[in-house]
Amino acid sequence: MRGGRIASLRTVSHERQPIVVSDFTATTAVGLGKAALLDALRARRGGLRSCEFGPPELTQFGRMHRIETYIGEVEGLAGIELPAHLASFDCRNNRLAWLGLHQDDFLAEAARLRKQYGEDRVAVIFGTSTSGMLQAEWAYHARAGEGPLPREFHYANTLNCYSVASFVAAALGLSGPSYVVSTACSSSAKVFAAAARLMQAGVVDAAVVGGVDSLCLTTLYGFGSLSLLSPAPCRPFAVDRTGISIGEGAGFALLEFADKAPKALASLAGWGESSDAHHMSSPHPDGLGAQMAMRGALERAGLKPEQIGYINLHGTATPANDVAEGRAVAAIFGDAVPSSSTKAWFGHLLGAAGIAEAAVSLLALSDDLAPGTLNTAQKDPACPNWLLTDNLGTQMKYVLSNSFGFGGSNCSLVFGRAP
Repeated sequence: MRGGRIASLRTVSHERQPIVVSDFTATTAVGLGKAALLDALRARRGGLRSCEFGPPELTQFGRMHRIETYIGEVEGLAGIELPAHLASFDCRNNRLAWLGLHQDDFLAEAARLRKQYGEDRVAVIFGTSTSGMLQAEWAYHARAGEGPLPREFHYANTLNCYSVASFVAAALGLSGPSYVVSTACSSSAKVFAAAARLMQAGVVDAAVVGGVDSLCLTTLYGFGSLSLLSPAPCRPFAVDRTGISIGEGAGFALLEFADKAPKALASLAGWGESSDAHHMSSPHPDGLGAQMAMRGALERAGLKPEQIGYINLHGTATPANDVAEGRAVAAIFGDAVPSSSTKAWFGHLLGAAGIAEAAVSLLALSDDLAPGTLNTAQKDPACPNWLLTDNLGTQMKYVLSNSFGFGGSNCSLVFGRAP
């Protein structure tokens, strides 16, 4: 954790004050910003494409070859140039962050936060899993035999997990507490809970939260070696599902106390976190850790299961994970609450999955739209949850979003309609 001016902290407890989302944005393979995301959800237009990712110099050595799978790639990142004062941060992950920050007037809203609360009273908390891994892949390929890494390779500002939070804090001119959560696929869901705790403890008055994860060969070949990549666009909860489709994306949100925010798009009503403690890579077959996270989120929000109008599932499209989540959801909600996975739109964003699916959940609230799962023709009967396979227009007051990490690090978020 990098602190701001710690001596200036005002530790007045705000435990009971409601927290709201005052702005958010998301950039994925379906487009830039939330309007593009909402349009893709409404039109049921996915962004997965056959994988052609990888600079040739990184895919033609050893036994490496292009993998037959589908990915969610954000176009145009190679042409992005960071400003001179941020040039040392240059890597695909931070270029993606830079692109995402420029959508939906997010920079202007972040500047308003800095002015309203002070640069040291706004936290910056982000989730990532790959960080600047592609830059490291390039650097190790570029080194000559046993020679040194290229001088152009800046580990601290690219590969280090903290890179993205440091980059965003520098880009926004913020000096408050900042750190990165890296718990695999739950990373950028947990940032909401982490920020809320800092705010309620009086450490900060507001927070910029989010997540960024970019494509790299390590994840493609890594998940390929585990036989978890689908050779076709992923089919969450389908009886014939064969694995994940990896994607990349960036998402950001602003959190403030309701009585200080000039606008509120939704409330952060509750969150729950848990660890399966079952297996280093597989969830408990009945999703016991997932159940703990969902129950914790409902309890914190003071809600009963039937008050949730829609559940955005983690829904990876792997055989074991979908069954475990389906059983966990059914154990709490039965088959009475509509649910779906949105990973077939833009892929599994790994460390950025939580923020992208939080954006989907916030759009579901504001537009009364529960998006149906793409590509799934026949639901697996082993998954007892109510799975939407077509869009459903329905008014809702609360939505729940699940993000379950590799190794059993789980997080569930509850968002409420704007107060």
